[in-house]
Amino acid sequence: MESTARVFKVEAFKKQAVAALSDANLQRALARAHDGFVHKRKIAINALPEFEMLRKAARAIKKNTLSRLDFYLERFESKVIESGGHVHWARTSQEACEIVTGICTRARARRIIKGKSMIGEEIGINQALIDADLEVMETDLGEYIIQLARETPSHIIAPAVHKTQDDVSRLFSEHHAKHGFTKHQSGVPELVNEARKVLREAFLTADVGITGANFLIAETGSSVLVTNEGNGDLTSTLPRIHIVLASIEKVLPTFEDATTFLRLLSRSATGQAMTSYTTFFTGPRRENSHGRDPDGPKEYHVLLIDNGRSEILGTAYRDILSCIRCGACLNHCPVYGAIGGHAYGWVYPGPMGAVLTPLLVVGRAHAWNLPNACTLNGRCEEVCPVGIPLPTLLRQLRADAYLQKNAPRGARIPLKVWGFFARHPRLYSCLTALGIEILRKLARRREQFDMLPLLSAWTESRNFPIPPKKTFQTKWQEQRGGKIL
Repeated sequence: MESTARVFKVEAFKKQAVAALSDANLQRALARAHDGFVHKRKIAINALPEFEMLRKAARAIKKNTLSRLDFYLERFESKVIESGGHVHWARTSQEACEIVTGICTRARARRIIKGKSMIGEEIGINQALIDADLEVMETDLGEYIIQLARETPSHIIAPAVHKTQDDVSRLFSEHHAKHGFTKHQSGVPELVNEARKVLREAFLTADVGITGANFLIAETGSSVLVTNEGNGDLTSTLPRIHIVLASIEKVLPTFEDATTFLRLLSRSATGQAMTSYTTFFTGPRRENSHGRDPDGPKEYHVLLIDNGRSEILGTAYRDILSCIRCGACLNHCPVYGAIGGHAYGWVYPGPMGAVLTPLLVVGRAHAWNLPNACTLNGRCEEVCPVGIPLPTLLRQLRADAYLQKNAPRGARIPLKVWGFFARHPRLYSCLTALGIEILRKLARRREQFDMLPLLSAWTESRNFPIPPKKTFQTKWQEQRGGKIL
């Protein structure tokens, strides 16, 4: 299978956004998915009276965990080893890929199956395995579809949300002939059944299974995985080796803490009270009082990946490490809803991606556009199950980009000029009045401008309204008897 490791394209965000807006097929897919996610979440939240209480509890748990992250990670490691598993630590994506490929090559593995994992996308694990002459196949249906298309996920919980039913039908017709499927299928049940038969062969012949983890439990050394397809259970139990990929902020102190997050995750992500499969993995198969475990891998490895997170931990952006990857902020974001995930140019799209991407391996100088692709409407913070102040973080990233001169001069100079006039309100008021008078004279009898020399970025896609005769400040002064608060 071809790799879907993403090439960094965040610097081309504006061009990618324009292309997405003009893609009619993508717009249809996004509109259909957006309405479903938002509606289902609303129903699920309304059916849980204690939702706000759970949000507060989850936020407190995350705050405590991040303040003692080293302690809980070490405790998790000791419990995994105690249960017969192995723990590996990786500072960078390169180290992480070397560890995984090393495990696979030492085991003389040939076929690797993989469950959905955003950290796997982040480190580019598929490409690393392919470079090591290993065959890797995605087992999540959405991930499998985009692997066939040689694309990358466009949503953190629904990777193929940008694909239509016809797209999937064409992909399967193109790639499944070698598996004995010669009849073109177009119905959803038929397509799912065809994919199931292809994946079943991979499940039964794989040497290594790689999964992500929604949470890690320090108390027991368990990794928690939630899916709706059951592919995670098959990926982890049928191969002789199971490798768990997890970023370091996934750890939670106790089993009880994990149940709090599970009640929030599925409702926020898919609008379900609970996903179809919620599995706790605690080590490989082993001897017990009743003999040997009947199933499970012979080897169990957990790879804890930093990849820039420890640097975020000590900054004003640490709240983003509380993210549980539910996708609610994406589903309610007007920008994501208009352009989809690929326009963001890296693994994490939407509001959470606009914060994470500049902070991680890409670097803020290349990703300065992402925090600006936000209306600051606050909906993302409102629906976040752990209350991450995403608009605040995005505003801070904008300020940092300006102060560190990561934003281009064309963006910094107008802000600097505006800042000067904002500090001199009388001058600002006079120039505003003059500008309004000039625009109104230029407009003559028109109600809108379809072109303005210094505002071409605006007028290329929409008209510029003619300003009113009086500014808000003027009207305020008139009503307040000349007083300005």
